[in-house]
Amino acid sequence: MSIDWAALGQVFGVSLVATVVLVGVFTLGIVGSSTGRTQGAQGGGASVLARTGAYVCFALCAAAVAYGIYIITAA
Repeated sequence: MSIDWAALGQVFGVSLVATVVLVGVFTLGIVGSSTGRTQGAQGGGASVLARTGAYVCFALCAAAVAYGIYIITAA
């Protein structure tokens, strides 16, 4: 049995980067969705923009998860 260490390292690196990026995007979504509640009625336009950005972040996370499930099940 032979282990291809280069391929294993590549999979580890890509998985690590993808995980950090996905968690970062989800965190931006949470921050964007919570800023409107803390500012109250003062930041009307900014809270709409933050909420829209949060929805985009959540949609990107859902798309990444759906793509991962597609890759797993397509084989």
